[in-house]
Amino acid sequence: MMSEESSVTAGERIRAFEEMAAVQKGVAILQHELQEEPKDGHPHIFVVLGASGDLAKKKIYPTLWRLYIDGLLPENTQFVGYARSKLTVEDLKSKCSPYLKVAESEKNKVKSFWEVNSYVAGSYDKDVDFKNLDSHLLKLASNANRLFYLALPPSVYHTVTAQIKACCMTKSGAWTRVIVEKPFGKDLASSELLSKHLSKLFQEEQLYRIDHYLGKEMVQNLICLRFGNRIFGPVWNRDNIAAVVITFKEPFGTQGRGGYFDEFGIIRDVMQNHLLQILCLTAMERPVTMSAEDIRDEKVKVLKATKTLTLDDVVLGQYVGDPDGKTEDSKLGYRDDKTVPKGSKTATYALGCLSICNERWDGVPFILKCGKATNERKAEVRIQFRDVPGSLFPEDQLKRNELVMRVQPGEAVYCKMMTKMPGMAIGAEETELDLTYNHRYEGIKMPDAYERLILDVFMGSQMHFVRTDELREAWRIFTPLLHTIESEGGPSPIPYVYGSRGVKEADELAKKRGLAYSGTYQWRPSKNKL
Repeated sequence: MMSEESSVTAGERIRAFEEMAAVQKGVAILQHELQEEPKDGHPHIFVVLGASGDLAKKKIYPTLWRLYIDGLLPENTQFVGYARSKLTVEDLKSKCSPYLKVAESEKNKVKSFWEVNSYVAGSYDKDVDFKNLDSHLLKLASNANRLFYLALPPSVYHTVTAQIKACCMTKSGAWTRVIVEKPFGKDLASSELLSKHLSKLFQEEQLYRIDHYLGKEMVQNLICLRFGNRIFGPVWNRDNIAAVVITFKEPFGTQGRGGYFDEFGIIRDVMQNHLLQILCLTAMERPVTMSAEDIRDEKVKVLKATKTLTLDDVVLGQYVGDPDGKTEDSKLGYRDDKTVPKGSKTATYALGCLSICNERWDGVPFILKCGKATNERKAEVRIQFRDVPGSLFPEDQLKRNELVMRVQPGEAVYCKMMTKMPGMAIGAEETELDLTYNHRYEGIKMPDAYERLILDVFMGSQMHFVRTDELREAWRIFTPLLHTIESEGGPSPIPYVYGSRGVKEADELAKKRGLAYSGTYQWRPSKNKL
Protein backbone atom coordinates (compact mmCIF):
# COMPACT_ATOMS: atom_id res chain seq x y z
CA MET A 1 0.00 0.00 0.00
CA MET A 2 1.34 3.44 -0.94
CA SER A 3 2.35 5.59 2.04
CA GLU A 4 0.88 9.06 2.61
CA GLU A 5 4.29 10.64 2.02
CA SER A 6 4.80 8.85 -1.31
CA SER A 7 1.25 9.66 -2.49
CA VAL A 8 1.79 13.37 -1.77
CA THR A 9 5.06 13.24 -3.64
CA ALA A 10 3.34 11.58 -6.59
CA GLY A 11 0.57 14.20 -6.53
CA GLU A 12 3.09 17.01 -6.49
CA ARG A 13 4.91 15.35 -9.37
CA ILE A 14 1.70 15.13 -11.40
CA ARG A 15 0.90 18.78 -10.67
CA ALA A 16 4.41 19.81 -11.71
CA PHE A 17 4.00 17.91 -14.99
CA GLU A 18 0.63 19.57 -15.58
CA GLU A 19 2.06 23.03 -14.96
CA MET A 20 5.03 22.35 -17.19
CA ALA A 21 2.67 21.09 -19.88
CA ALA A 22 0.59 24.27 -19.59
CA VAL A 23 3.67 26.45 -20.06
CA GLN A 24 4.86 24.35 -22.99
CA LYS A 25 1.38 24.48 -24.51
CA GLY A 26 1.34 28.29 -24.34
CA VAL A 27 4.76 28.53 -25.96
CA ALA A 28 3.77 25.93 -28.56
CA ILE A 29 0.64 27.90 -29.49
CA LEU A 30 2.69 31.06 -30.05
CA GLN A 31 5.32 29.15 -32.02
CA HIS A 32 2.55 27.60 -34.14
CA GLU A 33 1.05 31.04 -34.79
CA LEU A 34 4.44 32.28 -35.92
CA GLN A 35 4.76 29.28 -38.22
CA GLU A 36 1.29 29.96 -39.60
CA GLU A 37 2.21 33.54 -40.51
CA PRO A 38 2.65 33.97 -44.26
CA LYS A 39 6.28 33.27 -45.14
CA ASP A 40 7.73 36.10 -47.23
CA GLY A 41 11.29 34.76 -47.22
CA HIS A 42 12.65 37.84 -45.48
CA PRO A 43 14.85 37.82 -42.39
CA HIS A 44 14.13 40.35 -39.62
CA ILE A 45 16.17 43.16 -38.07
CA PHE A 46 15.03 44.79 -34.83
CA VAL A 47 16.56 48.26 -34.39
CA VAL A 48 16.61 49.82 -30.91
CA LEU A 49 16.88 53.58 -31.31
CA GLY A 50 18.13 54.93 -27.98
CA ALA A 51 19.97 51.72 -27.14
CA SER A 52 22.10 53.40 -24.49
CA GLY A 53 19.11 54.57 -22.40
CA ASP A 54 17.35 53.17 -19.35
CA LEU A 55 14.30 51.89 -21.24
CA ALA A 56 16.49 49.88 -23.60
CA LYS A 57 18.66 48.25 -20.95
CA LYS A 58 15.87 47.64 -18.41
CA LYS A 59 13.01 46.60 -20.73
CA ILE A 60 13.77 46.26 -24.43
CA TYR A 61 16.91 44.11 -24.42
CA PRO A 62 15.65 41.85 -21.57
CA THR A 63 12.42 41.39 -23.56
CA LEU A 64 14.30 40.50 -26.76
CA TRP A 65 16.39 38.04 -24.74
CA ARG A 66 13.30 36.28 -23.36
CA LEU A 67 11.68 36.03 -26.78
CA TYR A 68 14.95 34.73 -28.19
CA ILE A 69 15.50 32.11 -25.49
CA ASP A 70 11.85 30.92 -25.69
CA GLY A 71 12.13 30.42 -29.44
CA LEU A 72 9.32 32.87 -30.21
CA LEU A 73 11.15 35.09 -32.68
CA PRO A 74 11.22 34.38 -36.41
CA GLU A 75 14.31 32.63 -37.69
CA ASN A 76 17.17 34.82 -38.88
CA THR A 77 16.36 37.72 -36.56
CA GLN A 78 19.14 40.17 -35.71
CA PHE A 79 19.25 43.13 -33.32
CA VAL A 80 20.88 46.50 -33.90
CA GLY A 81 21.38 49.18 -31.27
CA TYR A 82 21.63 52.83 -32.30
CA ALA A 83 22.39 55.83 -30.08
CA ARG A 84 24.65 58.88 -29.86
CA SER A 85 26.99 57.20 -27.36
CA LYS A 86 30.04 55.50 -28.84
CA LEU A 87 29.55 51.98 -27.52
CA THR A 88 30.39 48.42 -28.47
CA VAL A 89 28.24 45.31 -28.18
CA GLU A 90 30.33 44.40 -25.14
CA ASP A 91 29.37 47.74 -23.58
CA LEU A 92 25.69 47.02 -24.27
CA LYS A 93 26.05 43.56 -22.80
CA SER A 94 27.58 45.00 -19.66
CA LYS A 95 24.77 47.58 -19.30
CA CYS A 96 21.98 45.06 -19.87
CA SER A 97 23.31 41.99 -18.05
CA PRO A 98 21.92 42.94 -14.59
CA TYR A 99 18.39 43.00 -16.09
CA LEU A 100 18.48 39.93 -18.36
CA LYS A 101 17.41 37.33 -15.73
CA VAL A 102 19.42 34.47 -17.12
CA ALA A 103 18.65 31.05 -15.62
CA GLU A 104 21.51 28.67 -14.90
CA SER A 105 20.45 26.42 -17.75
CA GLU A 106 20.43 29.38 -20.16
CA LYS A 107 23.90 30.77 -19.53
CA ASN A 108 25.42 28.92 -22.45
CA LYS A 109 22.92 30.62 -24.79
CA VAL A 110 23.71 34.20 -23.75
CA LYS A 111 26.75 34.23 -25.98
CA SER A 112 24.70 33.23 -29.03
CA PHE A 113 22.18 35.99 -28.25
CA TRP A 114 24.82 38.71 -28.21
CA GLU A 115 26.41 37.29 -31.37
CA VAL A 116 23.29 38.37 -33.32
CA ASN A 117 23.58 41.90 -31.89
CA SER A 118 25.44 44.83 -33.36
CA TYR A 119 25.70 48.54 -32.61
CA VAL A 120 25.93 51.77 -34.62
CA ALA A 121 26.66 55.19 -33.13
CA GLY A 122 25.09 58.28 -34.65
CA SER A 123 23.06 61.42 -34.12
CA TYR A 124 19.27 61.67 -34.31
CA ASP A 125 19.08 64.47 -36.88
CA LYS A 126 21.79 63.95 -39.53
CA ASP A 127 21.22 62.24 -42.85
CA VAL A 128 24.76 60.91 -42.99
CA ASP A 129 24.35 58.99 -39.73
CA PHE A 130 21.07 57.37 -40.76
CA LYS A 131 22.53 56.51 -44.17
CA ASN A 132 25.36 54.84 -42.29
CA LEU A 133 22.75 52.92 -40.24
CA ASP A 134 21.02 51.88 -43.47
CA SER A 135 24.32 50.65 -44.93
CA HIS A 136 24.89 48.56 -41.81
CA LEU A 137 21.39 47.05 -42.06
CA LEU A 138 21.95 46.22 -45.74
CA LYS A 139 25.20 44.44 -44.89
CA LEU A 140 23.38 42.32 -42.32
CA ALA A 141 20.61 41.41 -44.79
CA SER A 142 19.73 43.28 -47.95
CA ASN A 143 16.11 42.11 -47.99
CA ALA A 144 15.21 42.11 -44.28
CA ASN A 145 11.98 43.25 -42.65
CA ARG A 146 12.84 46.12 -40.31
CA LEU A 147 11.35 47.02 -36.92
CA PHE A 148 12.37 50.34 -35.36
CA TYR A 149 11.73 50.83 -31.63
CA LEU A 150 11.78 54.50 -30.58
CA ALA A 151 13.15 54.16 -27.03
CA LEU A 152 13.75 57.90 -27.14
CA PRO A 153 12.55 61.19 -25.63
CA PRO A 154 9.45 62.53 -27.43
CA SER A 155 11.40 65.65 -28.35
CA VAL A 156 13.24 63.76 -31.10
CA TYR A 157 10.31 61.73 -32.49
CA HIS A 158 9.76 64.12 -35.42
CA THR A 159 13.38 64.18 -36.59
CA VAL A 160 14.06 60.46 -36.04
CA THR A 161 10.94 59.27 -37.87
CA ALA A 162 11.67 61.66 -40.74
CA GLN A 163 15.19 60.20 -40.99
CA ILE A 164 13.86 56.63 -40.95
CA LYS A 165 11.52 57.47 -43.81
CA ALA A 166 14.22 59.26 -45.81
CA CYS A 167 17.11 56.86 -45.25
CA CYS A 168 16.16 53.53 -43.69
CA MET A 169 13.03 52.10 -45.31
CA THR A 170 13.15 48.49 -46.44
CA LYS A 171 13.82 47.34 -49.95
CA SER A 172 12.92 44.27 -52.03
CA GLY A 173 9.29 44.06 -50.92
CA ALA A 174 10.06 43.69 -47.22
CA TRP A 175 8.09 45.68 -44.62
CA THR A 176 8.97 48.41 -42.11
CA ARG A 177 7.25 48.85 -38.72
CA VAL A 178 7.82 51.63 -36.20
CA ILE A 179 7.12 51.28 -32.47
CA VAL A 180 6.42 54.58 -30.72
CA GLU A 181 6.58 54.91 -26.91
CA LYS A 182 4.24 57.16 -24.94
CA PRO A 183 3.70 60.03 -24.30
CA PHE A 184 1.99 60.66 -27.62
CA GLY A 185 1.91 64.43 -27.16
CA LYS A 186 0.93 66.56 -24.15
CA ASP A 187 -2.56 67.59 -25.25
CA LEU A 188 -4.89 67.35 -28.23
CA ALA A 189 -3.00 69.90 -30.34
CA SER A 190 0.48 68.41 -29.81
CA SER A 191 -0.86 64.88 -30.28
CA GLU A 192 -2.54 65.87 -33.55
CA LEU A 193 0.70 67.49 -34.70
CA LEU A 194 2.62 64.26 -34.05
CA SER A 195 -0.11 62.10 -35.61
CA LYS A 196 -0.21 64.22 -38.78
CA HIS A 197 3.57 64.10 -39.00
CA LEU A 198 3.60 60.31 -38.68
CA SER A 199 0.71 59.84 -41.11
CA LYS A 200 2.67 61.68 -43.79
CA LEU A 201 5.54 59.25 -43.36
CA PHE A 202 3.90 55.89 -42.66
CA GLN A 203 0.69 53.97 -43.20
CA GLU A 204 -1.42 53.25 -40.10
CA GLU A 205 -0.53 49.54 -40.32
CA GLN A 206 3.15 50.46 -40.02
CA LEU A 207 2.68 52.35 -36.73
CA TYR A 208 2.59 50.65 -33.33
CA ARG A 209 1.89 53.11 -30.49
CA ILE A 210 2.80 51.04 -27.48
CA ASP A 211 1.07 51.27 -24.11
CA HIS A 212 2.65 48.49 -22.06
CA TYR A 213 -0.47 48.16 -19.88
CA LEU A 214 -2.29 46.61 -22.84
CA GLY A 215 0.17 43.73 -22.67
CA LYS A 216 -0.54 42.79 -19.05
CA GLU A 217 -2.16 39.42 -18.41
CA MET A 218 -5.26 40.64 -16.60
CA VAL A 219 -5.87 43.54 -19.00
CA GLN A 220 -5.83 41.10 -21.92
CA ASN A 221 -8.03 38.77 -19.87
CA LEU A 222 -10.81 41.39 -19.75
CA ILE A 223 -12.04 40.44 -23.21
CA CYS A 224 -12.14 36.73 -22.33
CA LEU A 225 -13.89 37.34 -19.00
CA ARG A 226 -16.52 39.59 -20.53
CA PHE A 227 -17.29 37.82 -23.78
CA GLY A 228 -16.37 34.22 -22.94
CA ASN A 229 -18.72 33.84 -19.95
CA ARG A 230 -22.51 33.78 -20.06
CA ILE A 231 -22.83 34.78 -16.39
CA PHE A 232 -21.50 38.31 -16.91
CA GLY A 233 -23.27 39.40 -20.09
CA PRO A 234 -26.81 39.92 -18.73
CA VAL A 235 -25.64 42.01 -15.73
CA TRP A 236 -22.98 44.11 -17.49
CA ASN A 237 -25.05 47.29 -17.73
CA ARG A 238 -26.52 50.30 -15.94
CA ASP A 239 -29.41 48.27 -14.52
CA ASN A 240 -27.10 46.15 -12.37
CA ILE A 241 -23.80 48.02 -12.00
CA ALA A 242 -23.56 50.97 -9.60
CA ALA A 243 -19.98 52.06 -10.33
CA VAL A 244 -16.73 51.02 -11.95
CA VAL A 245 -13.43 51.91 -10.25
CA ILE A 246 -10.10 51.58 -12.08
CA THR A 247 -7.15 52.10 -9.75
CA PHE A 248 -3.40 52.49 -10.09
CA LYS A 249 -1.31 53.13 -6.94
CA GLU A 250 2.42 53.15 -6.22
CA PRO A 251 4.03 53.09 -2.75
CA PHE A 252 6.98 55.32 -3.74
CA GLY A 253 7.53 58.90 -4.83
CA THR A 254 9.58 60.40 -7.63
CA GLN A 255 12.86 59.20 -6.08
CA GLY A 256 14.91 62.01 -7.58
CA ARG A 257 13.34 61.76 -11.03
CA GLY A 258 10.77 64.51 -10.56
CA GLY A 259 11.99 66.59 -13.51
CA TYR A 260 10.34 64.34 -16.09
CA PHE A 261 7.26 63.71 -13.97
CA ASP A 262 6.67 67.41 -13.29
CA GLU A 263 6.49 68.10 -17.01
CA PHE A 264 3.65 65.60 -17.49
CA GLY A 265 1.95 64.94 -14.13
CA ILE A 266 -0.06 61.95 -12.93
CA ILE A 267 -2.99 62.48 -15.33
CA ARG A 268 -0.82 62.29 -18.44
CA ASP A 269 1.50 59.69 -16.96
CA VAL A 270 -1.17 57.17 -15.95
CA MET A 271 -4.81 58.22 -16.27
CA GLN A 272 -5.09 59.45 -19.86
CA ASN A 273 -3.44 56.32 -21.25
CA HIS A 274 -3.21 53.23 -18.98
CA LEU A 275 -6.47 53.68 -17.07
CA LEU A 276 -8.43 54.95 -20.06
CA GLN A 277 -7.38 51.92 -22.09
CA ILE A 278 -8.66 49.64 -19.32
CA LEU A 279 -11.91 51.64 -19.26
CA CYS A 280 -12.37 51.00 -22.99
CA LEU A 281 -11.96 47.24 -22.60
CA THR A 282 -14.31 47.23 -19.61
CA ALA A 283 -17.05 49.31 -21.25
CA MET A 284 -16.91 48.45 -24.96
CA GLU A 285 -19.55 46.46 -26.82
CA ARG A 286 -18.81 42.98 -28.10
CA PRO A 287 -16.61 43.28 -31.22
CA VAL A 288 -17.73 41.50 -34.38
CA THR A 289 -14.51 39.44 -34.43
CA MET A 290 -11.25 39.27 -32.51
CA SER A 291 -9.46 41.19 -35.27
CA ALA A 292 -7.47 44.25 -34.24
CA GLU A 293 -9.61 46.67 -36.22
CA ASP A 294 -12.92 45.35 -34.88
CA ILE A 295 -11.70 45.63 -31.28
CA ARG A 296 -10.26 49.11 -31.82
CA ASP A 297 -13.49 50.22 -33.52
CA GLU A 298 -15.41 49.37 -30.34
CA LYS A 299 -12.87 51.16 -28.15
CA VAL A 300 -13.24 54.31 -30.23
CA LYS A 301 -17.03 54.17 -29.86
CA VAL A 302 -16.67 54.14 -26.08
CA LEU A 303 -14.34 57.14 -26.15
CA LYS A 304 -16.65 59.08 -28.47
CA ALA A 305 -19.51 58.53 -26.00
CA THR A 306 -17.42 59.72 -23.04
CA LYS A 307 -17.98 63.27 -21.81
CA THR A 308 -15.11 65.74 -21.59
CA LEU A 309 -13.81 66.03 -18.03
CA THR A 310 -14.24 69.24 -16.05
CA LEU A 311 -12.73 70.45 -12.80
CA ASP A 312 -15.90 69.39 -10.97
CA ASP A 313 -15.20 65.79 -11.99
CA VAL A 314 -11.76 65.53 -10.40
CA VAL A 315 -9.85 65.76 -7.13
CA LEU A 316 -6.10 66.44 -7.24
CA GLY A 317 -3.47 65.78 -4.58
CA GLN A 318 0.26 66.16 -4.00
CA TYR A 319 2.17 64.14 -1.43
CA VAL A 320 4.10 65.64 1.47
CA GLY A 321 6.69 63.93 3.60
CA ASP A 322 5.84 61.78 6.60
CA PRO A 323 7.95 62.94 9.56
CA ASP A 324 7.54 59.48 11.09
CA GLY A 325 8.45 57.67 7.89
CA LYS A 326 10.65 54.60 8.14
CA THR A 327 12.75 55.49 5.07
CA GLU A 328 14.46 58.67 3.96
CA ASP A 329 12.32 58.74 0.82
CA SER A 330 9.09 58.60 2.83
CA LYS A 331 10.15 61.64 4.86
CA LEU A 332 10.40 63.74 1.71
CA GLY A 333 7.49 65.40 -0.04
CA TYR A 334 7.16 65.92 -3.79
CA ARG A 335 8.53 69.46 -3.60
CA ASP A 336 11.52 68.23 -1.60
CA ASP A 337 12.76 66.46 -4.72
CA LYS A 338 15.53 68.74 -5.99
CA THR A 339 14.59 68.03 -9.60
CA VAL A 340 11.07 69.42 -9.05
CA PRO A 341 10.57 73.19 -9.67
CA LYS A 342 10.09 75.22 -6.53
CA GLY A 343 6.43 75.67 -5.62
CA SER A 344 5.25 73.13 -8.22
CA LYS A 345 1.48 72.52 -8.33
CA THR A 346 1.77 69.31 -10.32
CA ALA A 347 -0.57 66.62 -9.02
CA THR A 348 0.87 63.30 -7.86
CA TYR A 349 -2.62 61.92 -7.12
CA ALA A 350 -5.81 62.26 -9.12
CA LEU A 351 -9.34 60.89 -9.10
CA GLY A 352 -11.56 61.52 -12.11
CA CYS A 353 -15.22 60.56 -12.56
CA LEU A 354 -15.99 59.88 -16.22
CA SER A 355 -19.45 59.53 -17.75
CA ILE A 356 -20.24 57.39 -20.79
CA CYS A 357 -23.38 58.56 -22.53
CA ASN A 358 -24.78 55.48 -24.22
CA GLU A 359 -27.58 53.02 -23.58
CA ARG A 360 -25.46 50.56 -21.61
CA TRP A 361 -23.66 52.95 -19.25
CA ASP A 362 -25.72 56.11 -18.89
CA GLY A 363 -25.58 57.18 -15.23
CA VAL A 364 -22.80 54.76 -14.18
CA PRO A 365 -19.67 56.58 -12.92
CA PHE A 366 -16.35 55.29 -14.22
CA ILE A 367 -13.94 56.38 -11.50
CA LEU A 368 -10.27 56.50 -12.49
CA LYS A 369 -7.89 56.79 -9.55
CA CYS A 370 -4.09 56.98 -9.58
CA GLY A 371 -1.39 58.14 -7.22
CA LYS A 372 2.24 58.01 -6.18
CA ALA A 373 3.58 57.65 -2.63
CA THR A 374 0.44 55.88 -1.42
CA ASN A 375 0.02 53.01 1.03
CA GLU A 376 0.32 50.15 -1.48
CA ARG A 377 1.20 48.98 -4.95
CA LYS A 378 -2.00 48.09 -6.75
CA ALA A 379 -3.69 48.15 -10.13
CA GLU A 380 -7.20 46.79 -10.45
CA VAL A 381 -10.66 47.05 -12.00
CA ARG A 382 -13.50 46.97 -9.48
CA ILE A 383 -17.07 46.44 -10.73
CA GLN A 384 -19.51 47.36 -7.94
CA PHE A 385 -23.07 46.11 -8.35
CA ARG A 386 -26.23 47.82 -7.15
CA ASP A 387 -27.83 47.15 -3.77
CA VAL A 388 -30.14 44.16 -3.42
CA PRO A 389 -33.74 45.45 -3.68
CA GLY A 390 -36.20 44.45 -0.95
CA SER A 391 -33.54 42.65 1.08
CA LEU A 392 -34.50 40.08 3.74
CA PHE A 393 -31.45 40.99 5.83
CA PRO A 394 -30.59 44.04 7.95
CA GLU A 395 -29.04 46.85 5.91
CA ASP A 396 -25.91 46.95 8.09
CA GLN A 397 -25.16 43.32 7.20
CA LEU A 398 -25.39 43.61 3.43
CA LYS A 399 -22.48 44.88 1.35
CA ARG A 400 -22.57 45.44 -2.37
CA ASN A 401 -21.38 42.60 -4.58
CA GLU A 402 -18.14 43.38 -6.40
CA LEU A 403 -16.17 41.73 -9.19
CA VAL A 404 -12.49 42.64 -8.94
CA MET A 405 -9.81 42.03 -11.55
CA ARG A 406 -6.39 42.67 -10.05
CA VAL A 407 -3.77 43.56 -12.65
CA GLN A 408 -0.87 43.80 -10.19
CA PRO A 409 0.69 42.68 -7.95
CA GLY A 410 -0.32 39.04 -8.23
CA GLU A 411 -2.91 38.64 -10.97
CA ALA A 412 -6.31 37.63 -9.63
CA VAL A 413 -10.06 37.65 -10.24
CA TYR A 414 -12.33 37.56 -7.22
CA CYS A 415 -15.97 38.18 -6.46
CA LYS A 416 -17.11 39.76 -3.19
CA MET A 417 -20.46 38.32 -2.22
CA MET A 418 -22.74 37.67 0.74
CA THR A 419 -23.03 34.25 2.40
CA LYS A 420 -24.57 32.94 5.59
CA MET A 421 -22.48 33.36 8.72
CA PRO A 422 -21.21 29.96 9.90
CA GLY A 423 -23.04 28.68 12.96
CA MET A 424 -26.54 28.48 14.32
CA ALA A 425 -27.73 32.00 13.52
CA ILE A 426 -28.96 33.00 10.07
CA GLY A 427 -27.12 36.18 9.20
CA ALA A 428 -25.21 37.47 6.18
CA GLU A 429 -21.51 38.29 5.94
CA GLU A 430 -19.15 39.28 3.14
CA THR A 431 -16.80 36.70 1.65
CA GLU A 432 -14.94 36.08 -1.60
CA LEU A 433 -14.82 33.63 -4.47
CA ASP A 434 -11.13 33.88 -5.27
CA LEU A 435 -9.12 33.00 -8.37
CA THR A 436 -5.58 34.06 -7.52
CA TYR A 437 -3.27 33.11 -10.36
CA ASN A 438 -0.33 32.27 -8.10
CA HIS A 439 -2.50 29.60 -6.45
CA ARG A 440 -4.49 28.29 -9.40
CA TYR A 441 -1.54 28.39 -11.81
CA GLU A 442 1.23 27.83 -9.29
CA GLY A 443 4.69 27.85 -10.81
CA ILE A 444 3.62 29.29 -14.17
CA LYS A 445 5.59 32.35 -15.24
CA MET A 446 3.47 35.14 -16.67
CA PRO A 447 5.07 36.78 -19.72
CA ASP A 448 6.12 40.39 -19.31
CA ALA A 449 3.86 42.93 -21.01
CA TYR A 450 6.65 44.00 -23.35
CA GLU A 451 7.20 40.39 -24.42
CA ARG A 452 3.60 40.09 -25.59
CA LEU A 453 3.57 43.43 -27.36
CA ILE A 454 6.90 43.13 -29.16
CA LEU A 455 5.91 39.66 -30.32
CA ASP A 456 2.68 41.21 -31.64
CA VAL A 457 4.74 43.63 -33.73
CA PHE A 458 6.69 40.78 -35.30
CA MET A 459 3.40 39.03 -36.08
CA GLY A 460 1.78 42.18 -37.44
CA SER A 461 -1.04 42.26 -34.86
CA GLN A 462 -2.17 45.75 -33.80
CA MET A 463 -4.88 44.50 -31.42
CA HIS A 464 -3.13 45.90 -28.35
CA PHE A 465 -1.83 49.13 -29.86
CA VAL A 466 -3.39 52.58 -29.99
CA ARG A 467 -4.90 53.81 -33.26
CA THR A 468 -4.82 57.46 -34.41
CA ASP A 469 -8.54 58.14 -33.95
CA GLU A 470 -8.46 56.41 -30.56
CA LEU A 471 -5.66 58.70 -29.45
CA ARG A 472 -7.53 61.78 -30.69
CA GLU A 473 -10.64 60.95 -28.66
CA ALA A 474 -8.57 60.19 -25.55
CA TRP A 475 -6.98 63.64 -25.69
CA ARG A 476 -10.34 65.28 -26.37
CA ILE A 477 -11.59 63.99 -23.02
CA PHE A 478 -8.65 65.31 -20.99
CA THR A 479 -7.23 68.37 -22.77
CA PRO A 480 -9.65 71.05 -21.46
CA LEU A 481 -9.12 69.80 -17.90
CA LEU A 482 -5.33 69.80 -18.29
CA HIS A 483 -5.35 73.36 -19.65
CA THR A 484 -7.52 74.51 -16.72
CA ILE A 485 -5.26 72.84 -14.17
CA GLU A 486 -2.12 74.28 -15.71
CA SER A 487 -3.44 77.79 -16.21
CA GLU A 488 -2.11 80.63 -14.06
CA GLY A 489 -5.14 80.52 -11.77
CA GLY A 490 -5.37 76.74 -11.74
CA PRO A 491 -6.23 74.83 -8.55
CA SER A 492 -3.64 73.84 -5.98
CA PRO A 493 -3.52 70.09 -5.24
CA ILE A 494 -4.63 68.90 -1.80
CA PRO A 495 -1.70 67.64 0.34
CA TYR A 496 -1.65 64.04 1.50
CA VAL A 497 0.95 62.23 3.59
CA TYR A 498 3.44 59.87 1.95
CA GLY A 499 2.20 56.31 2.62
CA SER A 500 -1.47 57.19 3.14
CA ARG A 501 -4.43 56.07 0.99
CA GLY A 502 -4.39 59.41 -0.78
CA VAL A 503 -6.81 62.30 -0.65
CA LYS A 504 -9.93 61.88 1.50
CA GLU A 505 -11.83 64.38 -0.67
CA ALA A 506 -11.38 61.97 -3.58
CA ASP A 507 -13.33 59.25 -1.78
CA GLU A 508 -15.98 61.78 -0.88
CA LEU A 509 -16.45 62.70 -4.57
CA ALA A 510 -16.58 59.02 -5.56
CA LYS A 511 -19.20 58.36 -2.88
CA LYS A 512 -21.21 61.35 -4.07
CA ARG A 513 -21.18 59.95 -7.62
CA GLY A 514 -22.49 56.54 -6.51
CA LEU A 515 -19.68 54.37 -5.13
CA ALA A 516 -20.37 52.71 -1.77
CA TYR A 517 -17.54 52.32 0.73
CA SER A 518 -18.18 49.43 3.08
CA GLY A 519 -16.65 46.32 4.60
CA THR A 520 -12.95 46.02 3.82
CA TYR A 521 -13.13 48.98 1.44
CA GLN A 522 -13.88 51.76 3.95
CA TRP A 523 -11.93 54.94 4.49
CA ARG A 524 -9.92 54.68 7.71
CA PRO A 525 -9.07 58.16 9.04
CA SER A 526 -6.35 56.79 11.34
CA LYS A 527 -4.34 55.77 8.27
CA ASN A 528 -4.32 59.31 6.90
CA LYS A 529 -2.52 61.91 8.97
CA LEU A 530 -4.08 64.96 7.35
